[in-house]
This record gives sequence, structure tokens and C-alpha cells, in this order.
Amino acid sequence: MTHKNWDVVIGLEIHAQLKTNSKIFSMDAARFGAGDNDNISPTSLGLPGALPVLNSKVVEYAVRAGVALNCEIQEESIFARKNYFYPDMPKGYQISQFDKPICKNGFLEFFVGSEIKKVGIERIHMEEDAGKSTHSGNFSLINYNRAGVPLLEIVSLPEIKSPQEAAEYSKMMRQILRYINICDGNLEEGSLRVDCNVSVRPVGEKKLGSKVEIKNINSFRFIEKALEYEIQRQIDMLESGRTIDQETRLYDSVKNVTTTMRKKEDAHDYRYFPDP
Repeated sequence: MTHKNWDVVIGLEIHAQLKTNSKIFSMDAARFGAGDNDNISPTSLGLPGALPVLNSKVVEYAVRAGVALNCEIQEESIFARKNYFYPDMPKGYQISQFDKPICKNGFLEFFVGSEIKKVGIERIHMEEDAGKSTHSGNFSLINYNRAGVPLLEIVSLPEIKSPQEAAEYSKMMRQILRYINICDGNLEEGSLRVDCNVSVRPVGEKKLGSKVEIKNINSFRFIEKALEYEIQRQIDMLESGRTIDQETRLYDSVKNVTTTMRKKEDAHDYRYFPDP
């Protein structure tokens, strides 16, 4: 798909669950497929008095990923609280990293057809996963087995120019993470999830357009299809004189559309501060 009057700007955030035996801040098992709410503890549930203890294997795997992705490994790395309220994060905040991630300034090379493409890696940071919500009618059920499972979030620079490039970047990232044996890369189980940030702007325009994030895509084919739809949606809106809202959207693979999930937050909305 080509858009001769428009430049497409894409950045990807890849969330990779790490192949550790236990969670990032507790001794709870981190395996997929256990019974609902079997792998939980006061730490996973954020109960008063439960204190996190860092799993050193997570740091080792993060450094391994940083080396594989040509990053600068930081000698000082700090965890931060990302404050938001949602039932799948019972503490009311996520332990993540903000201004001092463990890895910065890397790059990934991959093939697009017969050509080699190079995309910068802005950062890699460690964080805990959230629980999993299942919605049915007027109620929701929450399985906290996933809460506290260790994640690496690998953030690219906005240097990807097409849906095909985004899919090939993601495939190569999965291949590397599997090769260095830190993530099994099972998209169908959610151990590798991709958030796509995309905007369009007229050819020659320097200023970036309003960014839309498409959350939690778990298929390389869906990455391409979701981006193709979203790019065309944004172009159609701009060509008809409308504006693009900065928001988070979800991809519906059955209808092949993206739909609004929520208005997009900025970093200051999360009120980051160092985790004590």
C-alpha cells in the first residue's frame, strides 16, 4: 500500500514476557497455563505489608537483550511507580522504569525484501505485567496469575515507514529474543505483544502528526492489517478536513477495524516517581 502524498511514521513498543521460573518481585510461579488465580501471593495482589524483592534473573535477561540489540547498558537503573487505577493492577500502580531504564540507544537491523533496514531502539526497561481481565455482559473476571510476571518493554524510535516494515521488525525481534533464550515468543499465549504508534503527515512536513496507539497486537499479520487500516483512516480524516485525536485504539481482527479504547495519556498523567 502506498500513499504518495503522505508520510507514515511508526514506532513500536514490544512487550516480552521473560522465561523466568518466578515473577519479577515475588516467588510466585511465572508459568503459563496454571489454574485461575493459582500463582498469586500477597505481593502479587499488592496487599499491605507485602514488599517486593527483585528477581536477579530479570536483570540478567534485560542486559542480555541490551547486548543483543546493540544498546548502551546503564550502570545506574531505577524502578519507578507508574500510577493508574484499573482492577488488573491491584496496587494502584505498576512497578516499571521511567527516566533511568536499564538499556538505551540501540538498534535492530532486519530485511525488508532484499534490503536491510536499520531502526533505532530508544530504550529497554523492566516492568511487571498486569493481571488478565475477562469481560462478559455486565461483569468482569480477573485472573491475577499474570500480575507480576516479568516484562521487558522494548521501545523503537519512530523510524518505521510502512506496515510491512513494522511486521518484519517484529519478526526479527522475536527471532532474537528466542535465540538468546529469554522469551519463548508465543504470540498466541500473550508472551509477546506489540503496541503500534502511528501517525501520518503531508510529504515534506517536518512536524509529526497526532499519534494513535494500537494496543496489544499478537499476530504479525494483524500488525500489517491494523496499521494499513489505521493509516487509511487517518488519511481519510485529514483529507476531509477533520483532525486526529491522540488516543489508544484496539484492533478488531474480525471486522478489520480499529476502535477507540481510551484517550491517550501522556507521561505526566501517570505521575511517575522512584519506587522506594
